[in-house]
Amino acid sequence: MTSVVEVPAAEAAEPTAADWAAAVAAVRGGQAGGTVLLVCHVNPDGDALGSMLGVALGLRRLGITQLQATFPGATAGATGGGYAGPPEVPEPFRWLPGLDLVVPADSAYPAPDLFLCFDAASASRLGALADRLDTAGAAVVLDHHASNTRFGGIHLVDPGAAATSVVAEGLLSRLEVPLDAEIAQCLYVALATDTGSFRFDMTTPAVHEMAARLIATGISPGEISRRIFDTRPFGAVRLYGDVLQRAQLEPDAAGGVGLVWTYATLDDLARHGQKAYVLEALIDSVRCAAEADVSCVIKQVGPAEWAVSMRSKGAVDVSRVAVALGGGGHRLAAGFTGRGTVDDVIGAIRAEL
Repeated sequence: MTSVVEVPAAEAAEPTAADWAAAVAAVRGGQAGGTVLLVCHVNPDGDALGSMLGVALGLRRLGITQLQATFPGATAGATGGGYAGPPEVPEPFRWLPGLDLVVPADSAYPAPDLFLCFDAASASRLGALADRLDTAGAAVVLDHHASNTRFGGIHLVDPGAAATSVVAEGLLSRLEVPLDAEIAQCLYVALATDTGSFRFDMTTPAVHEMAARLIATGISPGEISRRIFDTRPFGAVRLYGDVLQRAQLEPDAAGGVGLVWTYATLDDLARHGQKAYVLEALIDSVRCAAEADVSCVIKQVGPAEWAVSMRSKGAVDVSRVAVALGGGGHRLAAGFTGRGTVDDVIGAIRAEL
């Protein structure tokens, strides 16, 4: 059995040779006919979903047949008490290979022989599926968040990696799974989304080398970019206009380096007939304000519950803010769940900044 006991994020370090060996041994054990469950965090982004599906396809190539992938449904309402509803793959990712392996969370193996978790900094990001950490024979956590709390049994957590997909490719390589176009599509989506289409500071030479390996399988980076970055419903365009119109600039906030922020409500989504996932890219339109180092988008998910995305251009470590408010992330990109009114949430952010 594994454990959900979590330790301080400061203890996190990149995977050791022993960690990699333990993960490979755990997967190899699954080839003997055991059940394997792959899970990523609630409201999955491209890195979470792409990393999970890329590894799932790789495990299928190894001959593992009792294989499921899933993630918790959307967050519940005002109480924040868990997750509700079936998992819904965001529209930009519904073409990814491997989605046939995704099952509803309530149909997932209750006690898998092997549990693999992707892109979740804490067990709470797994919702009700976190109980598999206790019922699984072995649990492997693949992640790249510096704030990872080291839950689970085997830790493939690399805070220096640009995306969880970097860790995923490392595992597939050690399992001697050759890259093919389907696996590469999933991992490329994951890598491109978490590096902001290769624009963020974590875009190292190694990132470009990985991208080259993936492109060499025959995938089309142009087509992938159009699908995930450059395509959205017209209703989402109108929604962005409404939300950006209420953006606020506070140049004296964050010790004088500035804060720009806005918020989107459930009524905004309903008025334009849009799903919550369309708001994920909104932070990129807000963070470009020249007068602010810190940007923030506050997205309503319940009557008094908000998903908060934060970004920094370098002067502020927003992960410290997010961790202090119950979330996590990276120095330049982080988030948390806020409760109360918009004023309550932005007030808490101002105080921590």
